[in-house]
Amino acid sequence: MFLSAKAIAQMAGQRKPHFLSASAVRHDKSLGDAVGLKNIGVHLIAVEPGHYSTELHHHLVGEECVYVLSGHGLALIGEATQTIGPGDFIGHPLNGIAHAMQATGDEPLVCLVMGERVDHEVTDYPRAKKRLYRNRGELNLVDYSNIQRIER
Repeated sequence: MFLSAKAIAQMAGQRKPHFLSASAVRHDKSLGDAVGLKNIGVHLIAVEPGHYSTELHHHLVGEECVYVLSGHGLALIGEATQTIGPGDFIGHPLNGIAHAMQATGDEPLVCLVMGERVDHEVTDYPRAKKRLYRNRGELNLVDYSNIQRIER
């Protein structure tokens, strides 16, 4: 399936605030959905200056990556902060380090974000001390303090 630059520019996109953080708001165009991809999510996102792309998180099942197209920002990767700009690439392996991005400067941070689409995912939000379980669209959010670990 082909999606032209003109068609992408004309896509409305969606404003997506994160459910755990009022300062994490992005505008999202799902390019993968537009061409019928089922196993890979491909999103063109724009984050306004001062906002975050998402709440700091990491996935225990799926991998994701980011390619910066325009704008400038900070990539928060664990305890480290990295300045990012056009042409930079960030990979987030599964069960990796918590990450998010913040747009800095005077223009939006625009990125191509790609990740696996899996039926079952576990995502940790360390600052919020919460874990999200996704099972085929059903979402369950649990406080870390309520997670019972079972030893085998």
